[in-house]
Amino acid sequence: MKILGGSSRASILTLRKSLADLVSKQSATEATQFSADLFTVLTVLSSSVGLRRALTDNSRDAASKAELISNIFGKNVTEAAKTLFSQAVALRWSNPAEIADAVENLAVESTCASTDKSGELELLENQLFDFARVLIANPEFRQALNTTSDTDSNKLALLESVVAGKYSLLTINLLKRVVVLRRGRSIDATLATYSHYVSNSRNRLVAHVKTAIALTEGQTSALIAALTKQMGREVHINIEIDPKVLGGISIRYADDVIDGTVVNRLAEASRALVS
Repeated sequence: MKILGGSSRASILTLRKSLADLVSKQSATEATQFSADLFTVLTVLSSSVGLRRALTDNSRDAASKAELISNIFGKNVTEAAKTLFSQAVALRWSNPAEIADAVENLAVESTCASTDKSGELELLENQLFDFARVLIANPEFRQALNTTSDTDSNKLALLESVVAGKYSLLTINLLKRVVVLRRGRSIDATLATYSHYVSNSRNRLVAHVKTAIALTEGQTSALIAALTKQMGREVHINIEIDPKVLGGISIRYADDVIDGTVVNRLAEASRALVS
């Protein structure tokens, strides 16, 4: 995850509170449209460095920025989206690029609000993790989505051919954003960013567990309880079975890794022998 500057972090916290207030009053359909509008804003922001600079220029007053937003988007996005974006440009940002990061965060969180109202938020989180495993298992597919030598429409058609009928419509729509709004990142990094925002919207931590064999229900519950106690917040775990780890488990959360696998211990022993 990208580390934002202090001003940007404070601004995003303010905007997330405003977003929560807005979506709490919306229906699932309204929240879905709100999310689509924020992704529209993100698309425009991502395409113009000059616009990002103009909207984060502290020498320009909020009224002129709001007028610029109205001129650009007109009736193409809802008033709710323009209101939240106008609030965003009135805040301070550590650098112009980070306002786009903020809008991306808000767009994904509004998608979460929509899926939560439809009772599919847990499903969305699980399917995003499953798609990450699909990318790992299929390097040619991953490369096809990463390439800059093909059109977005072809990439979306390829995505549809792989996920249609396997994931919910809400998940597929978000994955389409991952494909076309990578913003200079790899498909893997963009998916990881979106997954982080989904988890963060639920105020819980996601731990990725890699193990040689499937954990029992009791082992899974004990692991969740131990991690929740250690982290001081609710922890959701995604489990990946990988026979190559030989034994033990590897746990990754945020930027931290706890690796207790046999493979890692053998590697450490090998490094010690040659040092």
